[in-house]
Amino acid sequence: MECNQITFSRHALVQMFARKISKDDVVNAIKNGELVKKYADDDPYPSYLLLLFINKRPIHVLTAFNETDNMCIVITAYEPDVNLWESDFKTRRQ
Repeated sequence: MECNQITFSRHALVQMFARKISKDDVVNAIKNGELVKKYADDDPYPSYLLLLFINKRPIHVLTAFNETDNMCIVITAYEPDVNLWESDFKTRRQ
């Protein structure tokens, strides 16, 4: 995604702090992460689940994208649970 601006929801900041995920890690995921899933019908903006490995640690970042302003709004960031995700961290377990 080409974001002219990246903003963080309060929820994202609280979760990032608790999970020891830095703003730089999240920005890096937005710029360089792999798209795991697009939620085109999310409102008010479509959102994207991105994956990036940081020092071998998988990080998921969920961000909404306002295409009008090219603004990314970080919703949350977390380390995916191995019990919920396959080893590639791109496929949810059934």
